[in-house]
Amino acid sequence: QVQIDESGGGVVQAGGSLRLSCAASRTRLSTYGVGWFRQAPGKEREFVAGISRSGDSTYYADLVKGRFIISRDNAKNTVYVQMNDLRPEDTGDYYCAVRLIPVHTTSTKDYKYWGQGTQVTVAS
Repeated sequence: QVQIDESGGGVVQAGGSLRLSCAASRTRLSTYGVGWFRQAPGKEREFVAGISRSGDSTYYADLVKGRFIISRDNAKNTVYVQMNDLRPEDTGDYYCAVRLIPVHTTSTKDYKYWGQGTQVTVAS
């Protein structure tokens, strides 16, 4: 069974940075497009960033564009999201997910395998 594990969350001051990692076991992440999502308390899970299988194409939600950078190292079977200039509204649980369809999508329904999430708290 595919297992996805996120790491790198924590507490940071506004304006700070964090890098989240998404590692997979029992599968090659290079086979899939990967997305990062987040969920704030009381809110629905929302798309944050996505990356194609090769890494040639990246996608961002408007709220994080220019601040977050998604990348992948297929040799390490890991996808990253570098989060800069963090704001209190970036607080939430961040999830990595694998999509099986070949085209980019921001819908959670199109992502099959999910990690347990890593918590990010941005203090003002």
